[in-house]
Amino acid sequence: MTLFALPADLRAWHDAGRYFAYKGYSIYSRVDGPAGAPALLLIHGFPTASWDWAGVWAALAQRYRLYTLDLIGFGFSAKPLHYDYRIADQADLCEAFLRMEGVAEYHVLAHDYGDTVAQELLARQSGAHKGPKLRSVALLNGGLFPETHRPLFAQRLLASVAGPMVARLNSRRGFEHNLRVIFGPDTQPSTMLLDSFWELLQTHEGARVLPRLIRYMDERRQHRSRWVGALADATIPLKLIDGVADPISGAHMAARYRELVPYPDVTELAGIGHYPQCEAPRAVLDAYLAFRDLRTRGSSA
Repeated sequence: MTLFALPADLRAWHDAGRYFAYKGYSIYSRVDGPAGAPALLLIHGFPTASWDWAGVWAALAQRYRLYTLDLIGFGFSAKPLHYDYRIADQADLCEAFLRMEGVAEYHVLAHDYGDTVAQELLARQSGAHKGPKLRSVALLNGGLFPETHRPLFAQRLLASVAGPMVARLNSRRGFEHNLRVIFGPDTQPSTMLLDSFWELLQTHEGARVLPRLIRYMDERRQHRSRWVGALADATIPLKLIDGVADPISGAHMAARYRELVPYPDVTELAGIGHYPQCEAPRAVLDAYLAFRDLRTRGSSA
């Protein structure tokens, strides 16, 4: 894919960013907002990219110094075929990015796959961790608890031994079908949104690495104690904003969150599916800003 083929909004997003090197690979990133404002790292989900945040970006940039990136294997970043795509490595990448930008402490807003990266970042805050200091975490729809995660049939196929074949047979039509299933009934994705998601996936032949990326579902089971424990034992403010119409991680996941996380702060968005930041950006902004205002009242953070 060549960049001149990008939809206009996606091209503008790309052109506002820059690249840096991580383990010899090119990583796309974007920084915005007033210098000196509280740092907010936005972490995207699977199988899309940082452009997921475009609908809330401008409003957040009025109050925060925003940092985002396409994780390795996603979006405009490198997608090496023979790479060990582990959640811990993605967390390392996020911390390397923040250190490069001179960020000493930060907040996180994450979605889907990004939720799991955020859980790993949260788990690192205990003990003598020397990375940037995490101050709060807000999570959108994602598989926080492996026992409540309900992957699509296509995701289960990608994670199976048939994964490489399924990836090769991936089509724009099938991709659209799978996305429409997880969006809310009245907030279906536009053609422009679908085209942009598809282009992000196709960049650098991204479909080839999907079977490797989706191993995160196994990792969630393997590291459940660490990652769920990070939520249950958190000493910093946590927030869940959940589109309850999501068949993957909707109302059933929010219910489990309330069971396992002490003093849960949850906003449920009726009729909204798996991509709240795309389907209901104003509602996500309102919930997130209210969370930050409540938690940081009287503080400069």
